[in-house]
Amino acid sequence: MMPWRSGRAIAIACLAALCAACQPSLQSDLPTGAAAAAAIAVPEPVPMQARTYFLQPGDVVSVDVYREAELSRERVQVDEAGNLALPLIDEVTAEGRSPAELAILIENAYGARYLRDPQVTVSVVETAARTVAVEGSVAKPGVYEIPPGASLLTAMALAGSPSDTAALDEVLVFRRIDGRRAGARFDLTDIRAGRADDPALRPGDIVVVGHDNLRSGLQEVLRAAPLFNIFYLF
Repeated sequence: MMPWRSGRAIAIACLAALCAACQPSLQSDLPTGAAAAAAIAVPEPVPMQARTYFLQPGDVVSVDVYREAELSRERVQVDEAGNLALPLIDEVTAEGRSPAELAILIENAYGARYLRDPQVTVSVVETAARTVAVEGSVAKPGVYEIPPGASLLTAMALAGSPSDTAALDEVLVFRRIDGRRAGARFDLTDIRAGRADDPALRPGDIVVVGHDNLRSGLQEVLRAAPLFNIFYLF
């Protein structure tokens, strides 16, 4: 074999090994066989009325304050900040709370200054679109409507999965909790392998998939120079 051909073969092998090293490995510890079937056995379905709904901006609710018609509202919308405006007590934080939790919050607010033992009922009249935004290193960034029970892997599937240059250990989820912005970081490889829980998403969440600079550099090299063509330094 001619020396230049040998050198090119070695370079190709090195680049291939480097590319392979960039790819995450699941190496899952999940059960197999009968144990796997038992692990994902489907429980009895939960009746719709038993599932907890958490309020989000854009939802419309009714607020009934027992024997207080002036304080009750047939329709009131959760604003963009996640708050609900009511007489006397101004604003209460509704986002991320169930109707029952919101009712208790309103009872406490009225009971602290205005009413003795108030009884409040909150009902959902109209729900806003349940959407999450996915951006960063994914095939199809955008805003997607999610079904009840959607998780981070659901969002990844809707967005066409992470791109080849995604940093799978830098998947960020941002959401508003009690009117404040919060965020968390997840490792998608661990979630896919079952080593970490697949976090549930809430409407309004923003998912950002990080960018792997090393893998991006390799992809640029491969796009600029076919495998059997000139190798570029990077």
